[in-house]
Amino acid sequence: MTQFEDLLGTDFEGNRTDDVDDVIYGGYDHASHRDRVPGLVALLGDASASDRERYLSCLALVSWGEPAGYQAVQQATLEPRAVPWYDLVMDRKFSVDSSYGQFSEAAADSRELAGEKNSSDLRVETFRSLIRIADREYFEEKLGDYLEEAVVRVCLPDIHEVVLRGLGSIESGARFRFDLATQLVDLANSVVPVDEELAVGLVRRILQAVPADRTMAHAVTAVRRAKGPAGQALAEYLSTAGNAHVRALLSEVA
Repeated sequence: MTQFEDLLGTDFEGNRTDDVDDVIYGGYDHASHRDRVPGLVALLGDASASDRERYLSCLALVSWGEPAGYQAVQQATLEPRAVPWYDLVMDRKFSVDSSYGQFSEAAADSRELAGEKNSSDLRVETFRSLIRIADREYFEEKLGDYLEEAVVRVCLPDIHEVVLRGLGSIESGARFRFDLATQLVDLANSVVPVDEELAVGLVRRILQAVPADRTMAHAVTAVRRAKGPAGQALAEYLSTAGNAHVRALLSEVA
């Protein structure tokens, strides 16, 4: 049995499995996952290991709230496309790398274990590092919706900055291999519970630049989360400018 098979190819009852996700999710319920951490850290740093094994080791460490996993993701975001596993995990819709979306989801799922392991601050910094590349890398709708309110409050300046930077790129005519405008709307939506007027203002600016049906459909989430006049004004705009699908989504907002 290889080191990888021992660490992520064996469940916590000792059975061999090809489903790494089962092992990672199983770690939430088995404190014995901690026994595998040193081996995963070593595998993550082993340049002779396969790109897949190193990526999955990092994913497991993040999922389990381990500082080494958080720190590896933060380091990766400094040069997002230089990591050995870049383009290993591909999104089917746009055929682009989606590994950072997987790391975002793992960080979201690690909330409880991060609390137990006193690594919550590192978790927040990991989200901050991911947010900062959201104008360049695709997150497969696994960033904005995965940020709880406490994280948004801490990372609000970063969210604001990256939305404006991405918007500037769109307005300059830059082309992207994925739907950046919708990703930015999802990020702005996360701000609604913290600063409704700011969030809706950002959404409106994005829609002004890219009045696409898909982007408008995602903007309905801001209406759903809003409680004040800014949200109502956005609803009225979407009702007028959106297609039948957008109007149908609006009709579901109580």
